[in-house]
Amino acid sequence: MHFVLISILCSVTVSVIIKLARRYEVNIPQMIAWNYPAAVFLTFFLFKPTTAKLSIIHLENWGLYLLLGCLLPAIFWVLAASIRYTGIVRTEIAQRISIVIPLAAAFFLFRENPNIQAILGIVIGLLAVVCSFKWEQSEQKILSKKDWVYPLLIFMGMGTIDILFKQVALLKSVPYTTSIFIIFIFALILSFLYCFLRVAMRMEKLAPASIIWGLTLGVFNFGNILFYMKAHRAIPDNPSIVFTAMNIGVIMLGALTGMVFFKERLSLLNKIALVLAMTCILIIAGNEFI
Repeated sequence: MHFVLISILCSVTVSVIIKLARRYEVNIPQMIAWNYPAAVFLTFFLFKPTTAKLSIIHLENWGLYLLLGCLLPAIFWVLAASIRYTGIVRTEIAQRISIVIPLAAAFFLFRENPNIQAILGIVIGLLAVVCSFKWEQSEQKILSKKDWVYPLLIFMGMGTIDILFKQVALLKSVPYTTSIFIIFIFALILSFLYCFLRVAMRMEKLAPASIIWGLTLGVFNFGNILFYMKAHRAIPDNPSIVFTAMNIGVIMLGALTGMVFFKERLSLLNKIALVLAMTCILIIAGNEFI
């Protein structure tokens, strides 16, 4: 289980780095772009992906890679905005409960037979996301747009990415590590292209500090993936243990970090969201790995 613990620490550290980057006025898009050279290098060095079979990848699979290459930096930008406006705790809840989207897709898009346990998990997950919103306490009790849009985008975006990665995992002609390597390269190219266009249009300047921040972010982001995979390999007969421990661990450590180190305040509804999120994960883990 030490692999799970390291993966949890890496995942929460990613959120902490983004939170601190805002505090020190680091250019977030450029930092996210510089995260990908680290991810590409570490993927190539540690996974040693083979490129011998790239010529037989079907055109529609390249489209899948390109779509993920666009979505990964985009969701990172939304993640940064969510952490800025709603905090680490609510962002982590939305990110982890996004697992209900591929579960729902399995029933409504891929025609799998739903069961009561799965439906219950989906409903509780949706309630957890709603309760995690930062409800403003004012006379009119109006909910600020920033307080719910970003967690909702995280929830939907991460769920969509999860579905696409499952489609990538089904590709038999190319090893999964090679697919990840290609996706990271697309994400690198597209995120740098976006940053260079903004600099060329004089919307912002090159920020050298973002290089160190971005490479550091990339190391921990990759560490999260690496040790999560190692945990599944170490406990191949009990994937539900890894799945449950990882997601609940990130939510709990994220909540502790947000409240203790960044003084994030949670309402009663937000605390209920934490309980609902953990309940949802336990239910889905039981359903997925029976």
